[in-house]
Amino acid sequence: MTAKNINSDKATDVVLIGAGIMSATLGVLLKELEPDISVQIFERLDVVAAESSDAWNNAGTGHSAFCELNYTPQLPDGSVETKKAVAIAESFEVSKQFWSFLVQNKIIDSPENFIKSIPHMSFVWGADNVAFLKKRYDKLQECDLFKGMDYSEDPAQLEKWMPLVMADRDPSEKVAATRMDLGTDVNFGSLTRKMFNHLQEMDHVNLHFAHEVRKLKQKDGLWEIKVKDETTGKKRIIKARFVFIGAGGGSLPLLEKSDIPEGKGFGGFPVSGQWLKCTNPAVIEKHNAKVYGKASVGAPPMSVPHLDTRMIDGKKALLFGPYAGFSTRFLKHGSLLDLPLSIKVNNIRPMIAAGLDNLPLTKYLIDQVRQSPEDRMAALREYLPTARMEDWELETAGQRVQVIKKHEEHGGILEFGTEVVTAADGSIAALLGASPGASTAVSIMLTLMERCFSDYVKTPKWQEKLKEMIPTYGKSLSNDPELTEKVRTETTAALKLKMA
Repeated sequence: MTAKNINSDKATDVVLIGAGIMSATLGVLLKELEPDISVQIFERLDVVAAESSDAWNNAGTGHSAFCELNYTPQLPDGSVETKKAVAIAESFEVSKQFWSFLVQNKIIDSPENFIKSIPHMSFVWGADNVAFLKKRYDKLQECDLFKGMDYSEDPAQLEKWMPLVMADRDPSEKVAATRMDLGTDVNFGSLTRKMFNHLQEMDHVNLHFAHEVRKLKQKDGLWEIKVKDETTGKKRIIKARFVFIGAGGGSLPLLEKSDIPEGKGFGGFPVSGQWLKCTNPAVIEKHNAKVYGKASVGAPPMSVPHLDTRMIDGKKALLFGPYAGFSTRFLKHGSLLDLPLSIKVNNIRPMIAAGLDNLPLTKYLIDQVRQSPEDRMAALREYLPTARMEDWELETAGQRVQVIKKHEEHGGILEFGTEVVTAADGSIAALLGASPGASTAVSIMLTLMERCFSDYVKTPKWQEKLKEMIPTYGKSLSNDPELTEKVRTETTAALKLKMA
């Protein structure tokens, strides 16, 4: 992957399938590390970031584990597990470092267009949930990444933090909340577009819209990729040395077509979503936080309810949800045949086993699909007691495909996270899964490069550049208060965020 071999054998160095946040992140990282490599990007739609990276489709913005209770499960012995929360918090700091590098080096501009400071809060009611939240808070205080988090059970204090949530609430109800002022709102659609705008200005980079990848086959050390131009109907074969499948819910079918052994046994379980979107500017203006609660029993992580302040298309928005649903599509703009066509001989057992192990999830999704507008409003009023139906309208969210993978004991298990699948020779990689996804894209792509470009990553040239882009690369922030404070101070300034 050097300048001298670009376009030799008429092959491109890197093909990225899907024009979302993952491909954008990997493309920019690789071009910063090796400016002369050739990159071709194929997107089946006619715009960048139209699926999971779009602001309306993304189930969570700025996931940093400050407020998402599903990242800190309560164990059978009553203790709270925080390992996942710590890992996600650290990964988000890595993302902020990379974005800061892009801003400081004028690779992207106007960070205020894609990231803003917004308090992250967890809110619960009922004695058992309050006890859980206090345990969670106490446990998180053991990690320096969560210093600055406040906890309160005082209704007067909570009213100051989130007046709409506390308005007209039963004063006898036991409530509690945590607040982290360091939280952010990230518009990943805007960020993705900025990165692709930069990539398109670079030498040896081509972005093809309305192009669908139909087949992938490895031959003589290269990947032959059959691509169809949906505008003209013409098909052609592209040869590539490395392929990244970052097509969101469309990644699984393409991974199956690659026929690599490492991709055998994976299945997908699609989950759709909807938001209630506030249409009353007066209500929108009174709320300024991301307030997350506890998910219903059997609910997938993307369905953790939250009353969410966001900036979308330059305007302040207020969303509640998401409400889960079921569709056999793997993409919002996909086919109803996506799920049935993904079932193969090598993954049918894991998929059946995962289905049998997750009957409560199936029941939950059926109940969600059957919800009436009144049902959805009742759920909203648990977080916003004064909500009026005329102030809210339903908005369709994105499509997620949860990973199903082989398991020796259970046959198959349903994973609520992201999974990077790479071939043994490092020539192809696919990203499967959903949450926390976009927020940890940089860490995910660094892991991918360490697997697929291991020889390059070890070189002094790449090591120096990686540490320039991500100063804490190779270090841990979780128990280094001085480094954490230094990095947060620098990224807060670079990204024009508020000091906590």
